[in-house]
Amino acid sequence: MEAVSPLKEDRQERPQDEGGDRTSRIPLLSRDSTVYTIYALAIAASVSLWLLPIQSPLRLDELGTYWQIMAGVSQIWARHFVTLSSPEHAFILWLSTKTFGTSEIALRIPSILAMLGAVYVLYLAARELFERDVAIVAAIVFALHPIVIFESIDARPYAFAALATSTAILVLLRLRRSNSGWLAALFGLSAASIVWFQFLFVDILPALVLCFFVIKARDPKTLWRQFAIAFATFTFACLPVIPIMLYLFRTSKTHVYETAPNLSDLALTLAPGWHLIALCITCFVALLVSALSRRPSFLGPFHGWQLIVCASLAFIPISILFGVSVGTSLHIFTTCHRMDAIPGIALCWALLLSRLRNRNLRLLFSIALVAVTSVTLLEARRPNTSVHGYAWKYALEYVQRNASADNAPVVICSDFPEADYVTMPLDSAKESKLFAQLSYYKLSVPVVPLPRALNDEAVRVGSSFLHEAAQKHERFLALANEPSYKTLDWLAQNSAATYSVRKLGVFDGVEVLEFVPRSTTKD
Repeated sequence: MEAVSPLKEDRQERPQDEGGDRTSRIPLLSRDSTVYTIYALAIAASVSLWLLPIQSPLRLDELGTYWQIMAGVSQIWARHFVTLSSPEHAFILWLSTKTFGTSEIALRIPSILAMLGAVYVLYLAARELFERDVAIVAAIVFALHPIVIFESIDARPYAFAALATSTAILVLLRLRRSNSGWLAALFGLSAASIVWFQFLFVDILPALVLCFFVIKARDPKTLWRQFAIAFATFTFACLPVIPIMLYLFRTSKTHVYETAPNLSDLALTLAPGWHLIALCITCFVALLVSALSRRPSFLGPFHGWQLIVCASLAFIPISILFGVSVGTSLHIFTTCHRMDAIPGIALCWALLLSRLRNRNLRLLFSIALVAVTSVTLLEARRPNTSVHGYAWKYALEYVQRNASADNAPVVICSDFPEADYVTMPLDSAKESKLFAQLSYYKLSVPVVPLPRALNDEAVRVGSSFLHEAAQKHERFLALANEPSYKTLDWLAQNSAATYSVRKLGVFDGVEVLEFVPRSTTKD
């Protein structure tokens, strides 16, 4: 890292677009209009990758979000204690359904718009740090991160949390050149909004505080005045969130369903394979051009505070999340929970690329990243590009067709880990969050609910139902996702004397079994 004097740093408060090694530019790409047209196409291609699975069925967590709003606006606040999901996002989604409806695509429109906003706001934040083309690179890197691609069409609050995170970073960076108390209050409010949309994103708050002190270190008097305003605003804005956070901590063990992460999970979050391949291509071309032009130096300077800010925003939240997941039983290093670190990770990549003085090499990186990502993503999803997590839709549609003729009961194992800690809602399973898939993909036949795991409650409810079904001599179906396959095996074993069991199929991981009374089984 090259040292920069304070006087020179003050003269470079805002990065200039004219930076770079003019003599090393490739003539065909020397005109800014051509360069920025290519960048615009790269961003458009990046966003288009989001939309590949937009028509896919809702995954389980999205169905939980729909359950939160299905009873109307009056029930959203009460139900968010059950879903542990953002009530602010639920209100936005409910309002959106009044305009766009409740189809799979319609439910995902708010997230798409929010993520588009996050891309633009991150670009504005990057402009406070870098030249224009480097800021665009930051936006492209962000848009093409695997977590962003997944969450951009997820009918969940994470796209809004990403928008709030990018907004907080933008306001933070603009505070460097401002003594405004109102801007400080906006910083506190935007930091609070991150927690509004996702409670677990509190892990980015230490990074925001550290960055605030770094960028305001030159003016201690203003620092403490603005910090007091931001802290007071943040504290007041977070008051409504405190009850749900306390509830989350009290019930933390009931929400664990992931295994502990490993270092490869951390590495792929910081440096996805697509990004590394694009960087290798760029470095190879840089070395080739350097050898041919006999210009060995392609690296430019950057400021120390830029490195601290970018690294803090990337590494502090992801390290906290990783440390908690490895060191405790609360394994929360899931795809969605890593979302708040992605803006900082994108800024780190932009900082790395900003050292290339040749603007065409930065453009080459963006083109290579878009190309490699597109090819890899399309190849990975072949033959079906419309995949957004596993879905219950196909299994439930099949069961509805199969069971509706004779109104056969359907035994369903919940797919939510919380179901293992409560009594089953025998009379209201179709209205329960534990079986949120039934709120969107309807079943007209009777439903017998079971927990996710084969525990005492599953044995109690299952034994009672098998005894009753045997007395009635009625056919029934049972379905469960992979974590509950043991329950299906238990049902088959304990009904073997009176029922013949047949597997009807496995639909996106959801297995469906048919139980036919032996006396009526046809050869």
